[in-house]
Amino acid sequence: QVQLVESGGGLVQAGGSLRLSCAASGRTFSSYAVGWFRQAPGKEREFVAAISGSGSSTYYADSVKGRFTISRDNAKNTVYLQMNSLKPEDTAVYYCAADKYIGSYYYTRGYEYDYWGQGTQVTVSS
Repeated sequence: QVQLVESGGGLVQAGGSLRLSCAASGRTFSSYAVGWFRQAPGKEREFVAAISGSGSSTYYADSVKGRFTISRDNAKNTVYLQMNSLKPEDTAVYYCAADKYIGSYYYTRGYEYDYWGQGTQVTVSS
C-alpha cells in the first residue's frame, strides 16, 4: 500500500514557476513509476508527466514539454514537478499517481495507476 500526498500548489502569475511535490509512504517507493495528471473544471483528466521508478526515464505531454520537469528523490520518497513559464491554461488540480507494475507504454493512462493523491490546486492568473 502506498499513500501519496501532493503539495506546492498555489496562485501564480503567468510566466511564473511552481514546484509540486508528491510525498509517498512505503519503503519500496523506488519500485513505483509515478505520473502527474491534472484536471481543469469541466474538462477530463489529462496526463502531464511520468517518471520511472529509477528516475532514468521521463515522459511529458506535448503541452508541457520544455516547460515542466519531473524528477524524483527516492531517498526522500518524493517526486517533483517543476513547472516554469506557467500559462493560464495550466490552471487545474494536479494529482500524482503511482503504480508498481505499470509498463512505460501505459504511463499516460490514468486508469492504469493504482494509487492516487488528493490533489493540489494550481491557479495561473493572466
